[in-house]
Amino acid sequence: MRIGFIGLGNMGGPMALNLIKAGHTLIVNDVRREAAAPHLERGAKWADNPRAVARESELILTSLPGPKEVEAVALGPDGIIHGAQPGSVYADLSTGSPTVMRRLHAAFKEKGIHLLDAPVSGGAIGAQRGTLQVMVGGDEAIYNEVRSVLLGVGHKVGYMGPIGSGTIAKLVHNMISITVRQLIAEGFTLGVKAGVAPEALLEAIQGASFGQGLILSHMIPDVVLKGEFDKVRFALKLARKDVGLATELAREYDVPMPMAALGEQVMIEAMARGWGDKDSTSPWMLQEEAAGVKVRATR
Repeated sequence: MRIGFIGLGNMGGPMALNLIKAGHTLIVNDVRREAAAPHLERGAKWADNPRAVARESELILTSLPGPKEVEAVALGPDGIIHGAQPGSVYADLSTGSPTVMRRLHAAFKEKGIHLLDAPVSGGAIGAQRGTLQVMVGGDEAIYNEVRSVLLGVGHKVGYMGPIGSGTIAKLVHNMISITVRQLIAEGFTLGVKAGVAPEALLEAIQGASFGQGLILSHMIPDVVLKGEFDKVRFALKLARKDVGLATELAREYDVPMPMAALGEQVMIEAMARGWGDKDSTSPWMLQEEAAGVKVRATR
């Protein structure tokens, strides 16, 4: 396939190289022409601006820093929208804004150009190895048309829903991944300051039966998505007791733990609702109530 690729940085550069390895013909562009050197050496063609890239491409891909850059490349004076042919597909691989993607989708639709948001996860190493996760939003039929190409950059390519859904999924993915690090930092500083060697602490946490894997493979699909908070696996009153003992230990050793303290307050609110004998996942319902939405299986 003739693929236009715009943005050859730490993520885009390796992704474009992997597409060349997969046998596709690439037309490339970047704000720094020198970034395209390895691609041009492997047979890619240089284009002076996004408009020129799009003019020659069946599928246009962008990998850019953020929404501002995506809008400029897509809609600017020499933007993709001015060169892309009707029936072609533009998929943005950046992590950006679902609102921007929906706005771009409407503008490109008027020109007969299909648009997908397809942010990736896996970092520069994943980009180099071709093992990224690709989360795609947009028309499902168009997704199916280009899925085989996207498998050239990531071995996990999934359809998330209508336009903007891929970006929403990526933002939620990153928000959870990034903020949980602070909670882990709180736990480790508490454990180490209270006298446990970090290596031993790591071993204990890695061997825990309640880790992240169990949360994603059991708690969410088997409890939350089914709404089975009355089916007790571990009672909330016991969970609240354990967290309370941990924050008490933190006060004893003067270890600040704002995220753990907030989690404890949420559990206290759930206890005040009389949910002590419900499952320890029951505080999830407080967040659902506050957000005005229930997280339940749709299929």
